[in-house]
Amino acid sequence: MNQEPLKILVVEDEPDQRSLISQMLEANGYKITSADSVEAAIVSLKQSLVDLVFSDWKLGQLSGMDLLTYVRREHPDMGFIIATAYGTITHAVDAMQAGADDYLAKPYQRQSLLLAIDKVGKSLVLKQQNRRLTSELSQQQELVGLIGKSPCMQKVYTRVQRVSATDATVLIGGESGTGKELAARALYQLSQRKHKPFIAINCGSIPESLAEAELFGAEKGAFTGATSQKVGKLEAANGGTIFLDEIGELPLLQQTNLLRFLQEGVISRLGQNGEVKLDVRVIAATHRDLKHEIAEGRFREDLYYRLNVVPIHMPPLRDRQEDIGRLVEHFLKLHSSHYKMEAPKFTPTTLKLLLDHAWPGNVRELANRIERFVLLGDEDEMLDELSSQPKPLNTSQFSLPEEGIEWELFEKDCLEQAMNKHQGNRTKAAKFLGMSYKAFLYRLEKYQLV
Repeated sequence: MNQEPLKILVVEDEPDQRSLISQMLEANGYKITSADSVEAAIVSLKQSLVDLVFSDWKLGQLSGMDLLTYVRREHPDMGFIIATAYGTITHAVDAMQAGADDYLAKPYQRQSLLLAIDKVGKSLVLKQQNRRLTSELSQQQELVGLIGKSPCMQKVYTRVQRVSATDATVLIGGESGTGKELAARALYQLSQRKHKPFIAINCGSIPESLAEAELFGAEKGAFTGATSQKVGKLEAANGGTIFLDEIGELPLLQQTNLLRFLQEGVISRLGQNGEVKLDVRVIAATHRDLKHEIAEGRFREDLYYRLNVVPIHMPPLRDRQEDIGRLVEHFLKLHSSHYKMEAPKFTPTTLKLLLDHAWPGNVRELANRIERFVLLGDEDEMLDELSSQPKPLNTSQFSLPEEGIEWELFEKDCLEQAMNKHQGNRTKAAKFLGMSYKAFLYRLEKYQLV
């Protein structure tokens, strides 16, 4: 993808030098504006932002350091290179400590200036890409359901962000209902392949007799009923991403064919003599322990290592109970909007049971329960189903208001009462609530109780 030309403000009080620098940079493809003083530079920056400032140190009453101070305060992401004929080590250190991206001592060579501009320009592009990824990742937390601020989910977000821009093969593990496909879609939507196909296939749902044709395609006449050429899922994903859910269910023969594709990037359709070269990123997922499957002879060890280049573990909901309130709010809004119905309210008793529930079906179970509640508004049914479940959070001794309690107020009240009961001893308070110490500290910070 072509980058826009770098926009540079040249600040130099000597006219001939200013003109020479501007012409040289324009000849190298940069868009140039210029100023002869700090005051003129600030006026120019207020009228039109640039990517990078190249400023002389000595500029009359005010200096390039004064301009650097202004830029770092008003435009912290803007590049800045400073140059001086009065260069000393002290000047260089002062400039870099004040936030300059680079420093040139006069007299400098044309090539030195161009190299400095190029280096800072590339650094700016990387910063912009990181901001874009961070911004898009934040959107994905809502758009594809990656909801939660718990420490274990932050690890997921960090890993997704780091590998999304690469073509590395990813193996997503975790229990059913933890959101493995959502993580795969986040990887895809943050990648450079996001405008190409995303093909998802559940390997456990394909009849073994049809698995080869389904994944790799088949030529006309390759088997009974093959009246035309069939394009397989891998070929349909060419240029994009394929998500192989429940990879542990893939028959051994197709594991061999998939391994060949991962090693060589080619497939052969069923009944085809030649090969088809493909460019497809592979993301796989499983709820099974693949090492156990390998030991039992049901999964190829070499395929496992090919798939497990970057592992991502989706944590079960019981390990991130601090996210339940956020998830409840998300699904209430989501399903109410989808069905065009007003979001119902939970009573304090139901809110407590939602927090207490073990959620063996993880986020999927929670989403389904909230969807049913939005549709039916039958809180008694939810109470009946939840009341018999284990209660990891001991809130039974807490006093609750009669009506209208908000989830976060309830959580905060629980924490405060537990801390008061145990005279501020965090370890005892966490144990009393049935929470891990780490999760307890996270919630204290969340509600600013530390």
